[in-house]
Amino acid sequence: WQWLYSFAKAFSSGYLIGEVLHKFELQDDFSKFTESRVSSSKLNNFSRLEPTLHLLGVQFDQNVAHNIITEKPGAATKLLYQLYTVLQKKRKSRLTGLEMQTMQPLTNIRLQNMKSEAFRDRLRNLIPRQTDFNLMRVTHRFQEKYKHMKEDFVQMHFEKLENFQKLKEEQRCFNIEKQRLSRRRQNEIMAKIQAAIIQIPKPASNRTLKALEAQKMMKKKKEAEDVANEIKKFEALIKKDLQAKESASKTSLDTAGQTTADLLNTYSDDDYIKKIQKRLEEDAFAREQREKRRRRLLMDQLIAHEAQEEAYREEQLINRLMRQSQQERRIAVQLMHVRHEKEVLWQNRIFREKQYEERRLKDFQDALDREAALAKLAKIDFEEQALREKEVHEQIAVERAQARYQKHYSMCAEILDQILDLSTKVADYRMLTNNLIPHKLMHDWKELFFNGKPIYDQASIKHLSAKPSVEQLIELEKRDFLDSNDYDDYKNMVGEWALPEEMVDSLPPSNNCILGHVIRRLVEKSLPPQVESAEPELPSFAIKGCLLGKTFSGKTTAVKFLQKDFPIQILSIDTLVQEAIQAFHDNEKITEALPIQNEPEEKASLVLQEKAKESQRKILEGRESQRRGLKICTHIFLKGLLTVRAQLGAKSEQLLKKGKSISDMLLVSIMVNAIKYIPLDQGWVLDGFPMTLNQAKLLEEALTGYDRNLIELEEKKKQISTLAVDPTASKEVPPPPSAFDFVMLLDISDNSSLDRMNDIMAEALSSETPREDINQRVAAKNQDMDEDQNLRDQIHHRIVGFLDNWPLLEQWYTEPENILIKINAEVDKESLCQKVKEMFMTEIMKKENKGSKGKSAGGKVPVKKSPAESTNTSPTPVGPPPPKPGSEEWVYVDEPIAEEIPSFLVPYWELIESSYIDSIKKVLRHLREDRHTVLAYLYDIRTGFQQFLRRPDHKQNFVSQWQTDFNSLPDDLWDDEETKAELHQRLNDLRDRLWDICDAQKEEAEQERLDIINESWLQDSMGITMNHFFSMMQAELNRFQDTKRLLQDYYRGMECKIPTDDNKKFTRVPLVQLCTKDVLECQLRIPLVPRISISLDLAMSKSKSRALLKDKIDYTLENVELNFEADEKLVIDTWQQASSVISHMVTAEIHQRLMEEEKENQSADAKDKSPQMSANKKVKNEPPKKKKEDKKAKGKSPPTAEASPVILTVEEMAEMEKRNKLRLKIKEEHLAALQFEEIATQFRLELIKTKALAFLEELVLKAVDVYKLMEKWLGERYLKEMASVEKLTEVARYHIETSTKIQNELYLNQEDFFINGDVKVFPDPPPPIRPPPVEKEENGTLTIEQLDNLREQFLEIAPKGIIGNKAFADILLDLVTLNLGTNNIPSSWMHLTQAELQELTSLLVVNSEFVDWRKFLLVTSLPWPIPLEEELLKTLQRFKAVDDEQLGTVTFKQYMQAGLWFKGDEDVKIPENPLEPLPFNRQEHLIEFFFRLFADYEKNPPQLDYTQMLLYFACHPDAVEGVYRALSVAIGTHVFQPIETPNLITEKVIIPIAESPEPEENVISEEREVREEKGEEIPENANTEKISMETLLRVFQGGNDAQDPNRFSSQLKMENIYAENFIKVFQDLDAKNLEAIEVAVLLKHPFIQDLISSYSDYRIPDIKMILQRSEHVQGSDGERSPSRLTEEKK
Repeated sequence: WQWLYSFAKAFSSGYLIGEVLHKFELQDDFSKFTESRVSSSKLNNFSRLEPTLHLLGVQFDQNVAHNIITEKPGAATKLLYQLYTVLQKKRKSRLTGLEMQTMQPLTNIRLQNMKSEAFRDRLRNLIPRQTDFNLMRVTHRFQEKYKHMKEDFVQMHFEKLENFQKLKEEQRCFNIEKQRLSRRRQNEIMAKIQAAIIQIPKPASNRTLKALEAQKMMKKKKEAEDVANEIKKFEALIKKDLQAKESASKTSLDTAGQTTADLLNTYSDDDYIKKIQKRLEEDAFAREQREKRRRRLLMDQLIAHEAQEEAYREEQLINRLMRQSQQERRIAVQLMHVRHEKEVLWQNRIFREKQYEERRLKDFQDALDREAALAKLAKIDFEEQALREKEVHEQIAVERAQARYQKHYSMCAEILDQILDLSTKVADYRMLTNNLIPHKLMHDWKELFFNGKPIYDQASIKHLSAKPSVEQLIELEKRDFLDSNDYDDYKNMVGEWALPEEMVDSLPPSNNCILGHVIRRLVEKSLPPQVESAEPELPSFAIKGCLLGKTFSGKTTAVKFLQKDFPIQILSIDTLVQEAIQAFHDNEKITEALPIQNEPEEKASLVLQEKAKESQRKILEGRESQRRGLKICTHIFLKGLLTVRAQLGAKSEQLLKKGKSISDMLLVSIMVNAIKYIPLDQGWVLDGFPMTLNQAKLLEEALTGYDRNLIELEEKKKQISTLAVDPTASKEVPPPPSAFDFVMLLDISDNSSLDRMNDIMAEALSSETPREDINQRVAAKNQDMDEDQNLRDQIHHRIVGFLDNWPLLEQWYTEPENILIKINAEVDKESLCQKVKEMFMTEIMKKENKGSKGKSAGGKVPVKKSPAESTNTSPTPVGPPPPKPGSEEWVYVDEPIAEEIPSFLVPYWELIESSYIDSIKKVLRHLREDRHTVLAYLYDIRTGFQQFLRRPDHKQNFVSQWQTDFNSLPDDLWDDEETKAELHQRLNDLRDRLWDICDAQKEEAEQERLDIINESWLQDSMGITMNHFFSMMQAELNRFQDTKRLLQDYYRGMECKIPTDDNKKFTRVPLVQLCTKDVLECQLRIPLVPRISISLDLAMSKSKSRALLKDKIDYTLENVELNFEADEKLVIDTWQQASSVISHMVTAEIHQRLMEEEKENQSADAKDKSPQMSANKKVKNEPPKKKKEDKKAKGKSPPTAEASPVILTVEEMAEMEKRNKLRLKIKEEHLAALQFEEIATQFRLELIKTKALAFLEELVLKAVDVYKLMEKWLGERYLKEMASVEKLTEVARYHIETSTKIQNELYLNQEDFFINGDVKVFPDPPPPIRPPPVEKEENGTLTIEQLDNLREQFLEIAPKGIIGNKAFADILLDLVTLNLGTNNIPSSWMHLTQAELQELTSLLVVNSEFVDWRKFLLVTSLPWPIPLEEELLKTLQRFKAVDDEQLGTVTFKQYMQAGLWFKGDEDVKIPENPLEPLPFNRQEHLIEFFFRLFADYEKNPPQLDYTQMLLYFACHPDAVEGVYRALSVAIGTHVFQPIETPNLITEKVIIPIAESPEPEENVISEEREVREEKGEEIPENANTEKISMETLLRVFQGGNDAQDPNRFSSQLKMENIYAENFIKVFQDLDAKNLEAIEVAVLLKHPFIQDLISSYSDYRIPDIKMILQRSEHVQGSDGERSPSRLTEEKK
């Protein structure tokens, strides 16, 4: 099952199944598979496998997947078998996964997708999370540990029981033994007592002595008969046992006899049987002797028994004779017995007490040891638990640090991406704008970057769908953000909309305070009345604060210390919750708290508040929560008489019983309920509460009555930008008071918290005191253990929870008012308490100072009047100048208006504001987008014109044709003057043609530039831009008209007049007509102005130049200049028209006011007018006086009928005068607001006009700069092309004059000219062929070719390498005499005589009859580097390395790979003359020749015996040295030569003198002599290598195998002689089986020493001496004598 388990485990992740499907091209998303064994990876893998398996038709659902994941045996194998069968079918059908998927209908695919989603959900429910797996693993580990600990405890308990049983058993045995001894003593005493009893015998009968003797004799006989009978019985029993044994042995022998008969017959003999019989006889004799000894012992015992009986009878007789009294003996014995009993009792009591004392000491020591062991185990467990807690905490800290790092890393990566986007965007626009990025673009990019918006476009938002994508939503946010920034710049007149230089002197319009007051009043009237915020529910206490910090930071200790020194109340949320639950259990009723009067009301309000919030929460929960709510309501109804604390405790207990945590609202309610019971003169401090931000918010709202979030929302609503702001209502609201006077944080590190927890628990363990009641002790211990375990389990969660919530709490307590105090709590207890006390005293002093300041300032606060009172009382001017409307001293008219007017005007104002803002933003957006479009278009025309200038021309074709014709001239015409003149003329024609091409290119470029200039893009762009600015003017005009109408309706409603119906249409600013098509629809709504196009003739006739054309007059750009002037004039006209319209509107409004006033004055009685009102009227009507006189005639109303005089009372006259003053004030305020709007709108229009002209001028300047740049490029290119043609002409004239062909290509492309050295128009002449190297004869040395010829001849004659000396001499003589024309030998060899040839042959003779021709060729091939012994051994090792099969032979490739001890000549100088042959590399050819010389060509491929070859190279001028070199080569290691070899020394002295070796040989011999002189340096383990018979024969035969056994019988005899001698040598050296022996031992043998000293096959003969002597004789004689010739012929 182990392999099956591993198989199921390997396939449990699904990765291998996906890999199988991926190899069959069925799983395209295999790259998303993971090999991890976590639950998320398994869910991902099997979710991706499910569609593929269903596509193949394999039965696969969530149960199968769950079985595979849980490693159920057989599930994976079953699925794999199904996959195997399905994949075999797929392989036969040869369909890919995509083809199988496309063959399915669309409905099946959709259904499969739905099934896949359902499968993924069900599988996610089946597979637990990885955290659950980890928890199960940890739980299992702890369960296993608990099980092991329990088993150990059971084992220890069992061992204790066994020990206890053993002790009990020992004690029982001791008691039994003691009882046995006591009974034995008692029996002895009783026996003594019985023996002490004297029986008085009866009087003896009168018998005679004979009768007594006869009686004794009868008794003796009887006893003897009894003894004899007993002996007989014993003998009978012995015989019976012997017979039984013999019968058993016989039966066993009979049964085994049949089976072992054959074995006994086979393996037994007579000796063995005799031994057995003898042993049986001896056993029988020994048995008889033992029987005799036994009988003799029995007789001795019988005699001793009789003697004992006799002694006993004598003792009895003596006792009778003593005639002691029986009573006396009995009393003495009894007294002795009593004394003995007393002594025994006393000893037993002492022994028992001693045992009790030892038992008590042992039990006490065992208890001490057990307690110490348990304490030690508990300490070890505690330390391990502490270490585990630290490890867990460090792991949590690492995870938190990793999470922070990942968050920081993602933020940095996002910022880096944005920086890269900004950099690339800047680089792109630097390319577009020639490194001149507009300030506005850079400002927008910076704003996007600082606000985290993408700089590049994420998606297109031109065509938005109903559900835009995420990228489109991001683009919309980015667009709105830029629009808002542009609008803010426009509104505040900063940035791009800053005031220009010509408008700096004029101040920008300020806020229209009158309009702002009107809007605020309308909004207040339209909104429902707001309920003022309630006063704080709780009064101000003496001091309020809280202590926060991590677990074990010392909060409780510090607050208890404060409670000792200050009259404050400490509130802990844990204690309060327990008290509330206890109050509920105690059934605390309201009647119990009668002394407090206001408590029921406060509790009722708190309960109502809690019920309201809970009802809102219950509505969102559903049916289950409704049922639960009904239960809660019934429960609360039943317990309605309970106190608030009891009710809150009931709710808390109900939540805790369900396993839920107590909500923040409930905790805050419990805390607030406890605070209400604290007296006012007593402060309070909260211990560790609030713990979260939500608790802090709820507590502050409950204690102060203010909600900070609502206040912030109201402030944000007030901060929304509006077109008119009321300065009186925009005063800052003071922040709400805080719920605490101070918040102290006891700062402590996590490790310190854990250390304190461990210290507290260790102290609790060590300070346990024994209790009398063991049940109480066990219960208390279990309770402490539970608390400690809960504390250990919760400490990490508490620390992590505090770390997660503290940043939010810190921000909450520091932002509006910093009341946070941080104290370092990593100090001792006394220092911490002292610090907290000092900070608390400081806060109390601050609280007292604030209270004193508030009381002193509270009496001086003036009482403000309400707006109604200010309107009713007429303002009395303090100073002589009356206040202006809108100023701070002006009192606004707040007369009541109808309810319908605000409901209509407020939405109307919102519509005005939204339409104005949207219009401005839209126009600014179009301007911003047009700026990008302009830059892109200018870049496109620049790059397009550059590409146009680089268009291909055909100048290179003409140049190539001219060069071809030039190079094709015959060689005899190059120096002809007429030909040169003709070539010059052709060159002039080529130059003229190239110039014509340049002129044509220039004209085409100029025409292209004119076409670009004459395009309508610039006019269209300027027209679109003007329309955008005209739209802004229209928006300002619309705002003014709508504001005028709103003010008119508002003030007419205040005057209780019906609003006028203005039938006049709004004034429209005309737009520029860009095209003549489809104008009819547009004319119905917006008036259009046609563009004024300037003709080219008119442009040429005008000579006026402006600042745009500074350098010189370019008539191609004059049209652009004139069009700009026309557009500039159009903008100014439009602005003047809009300004005049606004002025006319204001004038008309003032005139209308005057006409209404005249009508009212005419209708009133002239007599009742007061002079004061007329004076006021004149004063008020001074500004519009002139306009009134101008239009007086038109404004006259028809005369009214005279009214009958009415007598008015004084009150009515005062009321009328008051109404007239109010009407004048309303008119004055209305006209002032209207005039302010007129000034602001005129200023805005002028700013728009100025910015429009600057924008148009900037656009024209950019276009003109591009057009000028195009002209500059055109001229520079033309000049460069002309210069390149001139360079071409100069080069051509030079070649014409020098009469040389132009081989390299002349390249003329556009403005570049150069001579292309990579291309030749005609090939170079071929270089001369170098002759092959040829070897020359030097100093009589044979060339490689001659050596090869000799090798071939010798190989044909003697393939084995051995040839007779006579035949060899004949061959050499034939070569010398018949060498004419063959060149087989050097010329110096031609002078050799027959005697010299025989002498040469004698030097090469082997065994006095044969010659090794390979050795001859090796010697004649000199000079070559003679190797040292170390070089030979290294060469041998290289050959063995390349010989993989260790056959002893190599091929030519392996031979060249291994190499010899020398290489070819590397310093070969290559001659400079290409016709001179390369020098001949003789050494390189020699290496190849040596292979041909020693290789066996009968094999395919040829094989070389490298050991045999190296034996040839082991030859040396010194024969003995050669033998040792050969031995080293044959063995493979260095063989040291013995020191004392006098023969060798004499030979070495003779050889150099007689033979005069080569310098190289002298060096080698010197090295050998130096080595011999340093004989003391030979190591001790030298020559310890072993050599075999075969190796020895190979060395001392020198590889000389006979060619033919019949011809060379003597050689065979020599070989047999060596073999026999070597066998004898090996036998002499104790190698009887001819096994290998050590070289050192072999070299000490006399035969070997003589053989080495006399063996000459490894000697290099000096044949050059013969050649030199022959040359010397030839030089001295001059000519050969006839005798020499005859000798040579013979």
